[in-house]
Amino acid sequence: MATVTFFHAHPDDEAIATGGTMAALADQGHRVVLVTATGGELGEVAAGVLHPGETLAERRAAELAEAADVLGVGRHLLLGYEDSGMEGEESSTRPGCFATADVEEAASRLAGVLTAEGSEVLVTYDEHGGYGHPDHVQVHTVGVRAAALAGTPVVYLATMDRGFMRSLRAEAADSEWAPPETAEELEGADTMGEPSERITTEVDVSAHLEAKRAAMRAHASQIGEDSFFLSLPDDVFARVWGHEWYVRARPEPTGLGDGLREGGLLVDPDRGTLAGGAAGEPVRAG
Repeated sequence: MATVTFFHAHPDDEAIATGGTMAALADQGHRVVLVTATGGELGEVAAGVLHPGETLAERRAAELAEAADVLGVGRHLLLGYEDSGMEGEESSTRPGCFATADVEEAASRLAGVLTAEGSEVLVTYDEHGGYGHPDHVQVHTVGVRAAALAGTPVVYLATMDRGFMRSLRAEAADSEWAPPETAEELEGADTMGEPSERITTEVDVSAHLEAKRAAMRAHASQIGEDSFFLSLPDDVFARVWGHEWYVRARPEPTGLGDGLREGGLLVDPDRGTLAGGAAGEPVRAG
């Protein structure tokens, strides 16, 4: 059995981007470690959500613990940085936030976890953090450097299939399966994630959708029942959230292309080929 470490920017990112994969790995008996860079202190929260005297950081820490439990995480911890807020905001340039953190220092913290856990696989973000959030971009930079420091043999970049996102936007606009605000949620489809041809790995998480939805629901301060994430009917939820995508950064993949993708994250780092069993069989895009 392997240890797979997932590195995310804020509480709730793990559920949205990789929750199904994490639940699947845990269900297969692998050790799943979750490292979250920040406490998500600058997240938006509706009035009346927090209890009297409760801070958003406290609430989100509790929500993260619940989500981690739902997903079968063996260990979860915060890297210790403050939420940077969105790109262009003054908060993203202040000392102490993750976006301005010293990369070597942050990478050393994460590398310490990778080494202590004996992690064979690190999952971080693509180069622009999926959609350009400063903390997400920093997760990529710090994650890749930490893997180099720790000698972690397999590195994946969690991302979105841009081609799928575009097709989803078209479906939402041309059909009655989603309300108008859904199309608005997908407006960034042209720049989200990575081009379809760059995706190396597509994990079918349909068997673990209930765990993924429960993990999203655990983050109630950020993901309300009327949100795009949770308000979809079951069949549409499965369509939107039933697959998770990655780019294998190390070792360089072979034998893929022409629409053929890996079906899971576990590879033999010496051969650069799919390992048996839990990695899943190669799949066709889509």
